[in-house]
Amino acid sequence: MKTGIIGLGAMGVHMAKNLLEAGLLHTIFNRTLSKAEKFKKQSNCYISVSPAALASECQLIIISVSRDEDVLDVVNEIITTIKSGSVVVDTSTVSSDTAKKAADLLSNVDSYFLDAPVSGGVEGAKNGTLAMMVGGKEEILNKIRPVINVIAKNIMYIGPSGSGQATKAVNQIMAAGINQAVTEALAFGEAMDLPMEKVIEIISTGAAGNWFLNHRGSTMLSGKFEPGFKLDLHHKDLSICQTMVSSISENALPIIEMTQIHYKKLIEQGYGDEDISALFRLKQKSFIN
Repeated sequence: MKTGIIGLGAMGVHMAKNLLEAGLLHTIFNRTLSKAEKFKKQSNCYISVSPAALASECQLIIISVSRDEDVLDVVNEIITTIKSGSVVVDTSTVSSDTAKKAADLLSNVDSYFLDAPVSGGVEGAKNGTLAMMVGGKEEILNKIRPVINVIAKNIMYIGPSGSGQATKAVNQIMAAGINQAVTEALAFGEAMDLPMEKVIEIISTGAAGNWFLNHRGSTMLSGKFEPGFKLDLHHKDLSICQTMVSSISENALPIIEMTQIHYKKLIEQGYGDEDISALFRLKQKSFIN
């Protein structure tokens, strides 16, 4: 099954590398040609001149872009050339409605769409250990599972189209709450003049231990915020969550609203390209008189 990737951003480029190392990558496309050419220098894969050109050659197409409109633009282009029975796997984080629209568009040309957002950050993409939550037809997922297992260690079928993105929304809301809790608690501990490395070590072994504390605790205390997951992208994802919440309830979710306010401040201060743990910057300031 010839496989192509559309989008060589922070996540997509590592997915492409893992597929390449497994001998499964046929061709790539990226809007910024220089990124594709840079990748080409390290590989023997082809560069497609457009999403449509890539779709004409591949039976499995993996999309890794940033926004809803980007996904729909790609799908609208590839349906002009895609082969019957082909499968499109979208690893982007978009709304459930966008996933359903994409699935409908592809069904009209006898092809399949799986909304398959991922979690695990850049580290997970590099190591091929991403968690993937999938919406669409389960039999189609099972057909391509051996290929996508190269980029995702944990793959869970959730339900019909849109279910994967709804599950990712759960993840993003939870990530916002964990970010708020960990950054605030560590800022408090720092203000109390505690030996913070020891604090992290012992708390990590108890009921409050979590992935974010283990992987971001020490770096944020040292003022390093190199992205695993960019703050401005999480801000975008939480906006999607807000829209999804408003479609089912008049009540707002305070974690989303508070985190959006904080992220907006950080983006305005020029920290949008930093990791979401940069929220620690604001929490530290709250303890300075």
